Amino acid sequence: MAPRIKDGDAVISINGKWISWAHTGAAYAAFFSALIVGVALHFHKIVQNEHYGYPDEWFPSVSATIGDRYPERSFFQVFIAITSGPRFLLVFLWYVLTARPNSSLPKIVAGVGIFRTLTCGGWTYVTSTDDHDWHDIFMISYLVATLPWTLGCLALSPNNRQAVKYRKVMASLFFGTLVPLIYYFIQHKVHKVPGAYTRYAFFEWSLVLFDVGFDAITVLDFEGLELVVRDVKGISRGQLKTTADSVLEKEKGKSVGNTFGEGFFWTEIVDAAADVYNGFVFWTIVTGLPVLVWYFPLWHMGISGYEVAIATCVSPLLFAIPSIRYVATQNLRLLHLVSLVALVAYRFQDPANRLFITGFALSTTCAAWVAGFFAERGNTPRLEARIMAWGIGLIMSVVAKFACSTNNPLWPIMHSDNGGWNKIGLALALFSVLRSQRGSSTSGSDYLPTSGKKGSPILAAFGFGGLFFAIVSLLTDSSTMISWVWDGYPVRGPIAVPHGAVTIFFMGAGLVYGIFNPGVAGSWTAYGIGSVGAALLTCFHHWTGYYGALAFAFYIMAVSPVLITSCVRHSPAITFGTGFLIYVFLLLFHVWVVAYAFVPGGPLVREHTDWLMTVTMLFIGAGVFSAATSNSGRSSRNKPISPNSKRTRSYYIYVLAALQLLSVSIAYLRFPTNDYKPHHPEEKVVTAGIWTVHFGLDNNMWAAERRMRNVLGELELDVIGFLESDNQRIIMGNKDITQYIAGDLGYYVDFGPGPNKHTWGSALLSKFPIVNSTHHLLPSPVGELAPAIHATLDMYGEMVDVVVFHSGQEEDPEDRRLQTEYLSKLMGSSPRPLILLSYLVTKPLEGNYNTYVSDLSGMKDIDPTDWDRWCEYVLFKKIHRTGYARISRDSITDTEIQVGKFIVGEPEPEEEMRIPEEMVPEGRRFPALFRGEGVRGHRYHVFDEPRYWQ
Repeated sequence: MAPRIKDGDAVISINGKWISWAHTGAAYAAFFSALIVGVALHFHKIVQNEHYGYPDEWFPSVSATIGDRYPERSFFQVFIAITSGPRFLLVFLWYVLTARPNSSLPKIVAGVGIFRTLTCGGWTYVTSTDDHDWHDIFMISYLVATLPWTLGCLALSPNNRQAVKYRKVMASLFFGTLVPLIYYFIQHKVHKVPGAYTRYAFFEWSLVLFDVGFDAITVLDFEGLELVVRDVKGISRGQLKTTADSVLEKEKGKSVGNTFGEGFFWTEIVDAAADVYNGFVFWTIVTGLPVLVWYFPLWHMGISGYEVAIATCVSPLLFAIPSIRYVATQNLRLLHLVSLVALVAYRFQDPANRLFITGFALSTTCAAWVAGFFAERGNTPRLEARIMAWGIGLIMSVVAKFACSTNNPLWPIMHSDNGGWNKIGLALALFSVLRSQRGSSTSGSDYLPTSGKKGSPILAAFGFGGLFFAIVSLLTDSSTMISWVWDGYPVRGPIAVPHGAVTIFFMGAGLVYGIFNPGVAGSWTAYGIGSVGAALLTCFHHWTGYYGALAFAFYIMAVSPVLITSCVRHSPAITFGTGFLIYVFLLLFHVWVVAYAFVPGGPLVREHTDWLMTVTMLFIGAGVFSAATSNSGRSSRNKPISPNSKRTRSYYIYVLAALQLLSVSIAYLRFPTNDYKPHHPEEKVVTAGIWTVHFGLDNNMWAAERRMRNVLGELELDVIGFLESDNQRIIMGNKDITQYIAGDLGYYVDFGPGPNKHTWGSALLSKFPIVNSTHHLLPSPVGELAPAIHATLDMYGEMVDVVVFHSGQEEDPEDRRLQTEYLSKLMGSSPRPLILLSYLVTKPLEGNYNTYVSDLSGMKDIDPTDWDRWCEYVLFKKIHRTGYARISRDSITDTEIQVGKFIVGEPEPEEEMRIPEEMVPEGRRFPALFRGEGVRGHRYHVFDEPRYWQ
């Protein structure tokens, strides 16, 4: 007979806590049954990884345990299938428990819970062997969804102190475990430390315990629910206060406490996303124009005249005329629409036309955003929203570049064949402008409360100019500051992937902090911390320098709302117009420190990035001084935040959170595998080449990474040296051309002396592990700095040195003589086999050539009979040379590729003889693809065929 429960009859009743117990038991059984069976049957196999096995590694990871081996995989899958039923019920009961009138958050959390459950099934039943990509997609989606699930459950927790306490503990343990988990994964994957994967495995299993344990706490909440389903305490009818309700009551009137918990409207979050996308387009234009400008001095080898296009950003100076300012503030939508011509510039083949169109778009978008800021000067919530859109748009552009290996897919140097998303980007931009831009609330007149105070507009202009330069020079790509602190192998600091996501996180955190705590962000204490961060970034390498970079990024984003709010209280022509002029000055200063040999007055600031950083921070300090006065008398400073303003803030933060989660997913997907293999290991062949890549911008002003990737892959290069490869400056787009090529073809990368070392750059890409590398700046008393990388590679178990070197220019013979002596001594001091991949600026058998190829260096020329060289040379010692070829570059650069083949482990013959190709084993030959007319303009030239030696 069915039991009677209070008001009526029931067939059966199950207390809700048993759903939690069932979920917890089945989930733990899935993992630990697989662990027990795996250890019992396949212990040595499941502790083996790509680098080490037992006894170095003695505990299996989760993925190795539940992966592809039978029968442990079956145990896991069966119990996970059993877990799914209680899991769906758990999500349902949590929604019933937390649903309240006029609140969408419980629905969102429930949706996330269902999504996590489905994706768990995805990575469980689609193993990495079945489909590696889909397995990773499901796994990443599950992990990413864990954050909103955890935070949502914490926000909605019923007012049960014990349950809330345990949830906070479990959440803290879960997210705290991610730090050592990532650390030991990098130790294993990058540094190949024995035993690191075992330590990683312990933290990975801890994540399982904490993840399931977090949901197990619902036992304490579900005691008041019964399945028939009857709510015996009335807690599912929104009558009891939740923890969030209690906190909101206590925090009433405080900005952070009032941000969440209001109604959720999809139309408003679409508006916020559209606003952010408009900000993304702004930063796309700002960063895209200098790349176009760079093309012209690059090919003119000096000032071309096109550099004046950089000054198009000073268009807000026109707002000194009241009528122009009025028209701009009343036609913001039109201005934004007109600025979108930058996104169709890619349709024009002529580089000059693309430059002119993008320059016009930059002047328009700068005017539009400044007019938008100024129009909302009397409406604090709307001004704040525009600033957030501007800042989060910057972060969106950084995430886009992070996803596309440092190229912005909407730049005018991109198109569909080289990775551009131009058409999609334009369509979204049109929708965003039409959706988000509204008529301004003022005419742009000089509105100011009578009680308000004004600081100095000139100091405010200096602050904005310094701020804008700091952002564009260092924060428009997640890898720029990492390249500043990189100093060669072994890895002793951050790497572009995954640590670019950390940079992005600190940028977002800084922006949110500046919005919620402008008083602190605009204080002299914060300025001091930011200045210390700038000093650490400038003066130190490795982790110390990177910690400074993170402090700098956090501060710059935090102080942005403060300085912009200060600027709008003055004439926009003075603050923003003059500020952009100051930005142009700093940009030129920024170029002059490295281009000193090609520009007027260059030697005055030669190699003085430290001066530049000091000036930038002093300018920002001037803005902070002005803001301290301008913002001190704001009448709205202590006013409670309205519900509409709270809700608007929350939408922008939702968009920011989505971008942060996306950056973490990108970091996971792009994490280097570090398991690269040479092309012909059976022959112990090393194919090494040198290429002066001219910064990865081809002769027609298109990004050339994909074309470079194609030819390098087809040449089967195991080691390649790039010269003129450092693009981590504003004028070059703050990008790294090695990331896409290395990620796609599978290379270890050393990108040479960083941008704060003032060279045009060198890089080494290797299929072989880079055991150690040292960066050198060779003597250059007059001309441009000569960079070199001296690396030791593990080639088939033998240590072989490779040197990548770029000599100084032809006009400075004394520099080149000193550099020749330095490098020759460096090569002569190496007891190991050595290959030089270089740009020497000398004729064969003449002058400095006879010092490079000499008893001092011990080096030999790969082909002394090749009379047609001037710049590129391949030299070697103590290694068996077997082949040499020259390959034309088509329109990618102005310099060919020179390639040599070497054999590791064979003694160097006393007398080498030229032999025909048919006598060369197949694995030692150059690809036949480049014979005759070749492919896509790449062919063997000068000799029209490779040369071989016995």
